[in-house]
Amino acid sequence: MNSRILIWVSFAFLIVSCKEDVKTGATNEAANDVVKAVVSEVLYEDLEGNEVVIESFKGKKLVLNYWATWCKPCIEEMPAMARAQELLKDDNVVFLFASDQSLEKIITFRDKRQFGLDFIKFNGAYADLEITALPVTLIYNEAGEQVERYEGGKIWDADEMITMLKEL
Repeated sequence: MNSRILIWVSFAFLIVSCKEDVKTGATNEAANDVVKAVVSEVLYEDLEGNEVVIESFKGKKLVLNYWATWCKPCIEEMPAMARAQELLKDDNVVFLFASDQSLEKIITFRDKRQFGLDFIKFNGAYADLEITALPVTLIYNEAGEQVERYEGGKIWDADEMITMLKEL
């Protein structure tokens, strides 16, 4: 009986944890200020364990995607993000993929999937960024201001997304 309950609870968690395409925009100024402050304070690291400072990307457009190895919508959008990254390579756009999972899991995922994406480790708490389900993508303009927030998987190489990222 206990294993049935555990299975149902696990299933419910997976259903709630991953979201499909929802755009929330960057309309709530107070929430944006909180997220911006947390992003600038939170420690990220590359897969070699070196600190990554998000503020160091000021002057570039930043697409910061939060994901997990177990999140199906996260994985499904990665090929389109890799294509978008290639399409925008000359447009001052940087794509980063942050997961709170262990470096070992992220490296194993990267090596197995070979998407050609820049994965980093997120050492903060998703709750501090008001992330309740994955994937979530935050988009920053060249001034370092968050201008968009997308919850759920997107088709990142669609013409309208490419145009939006170019015009930031």
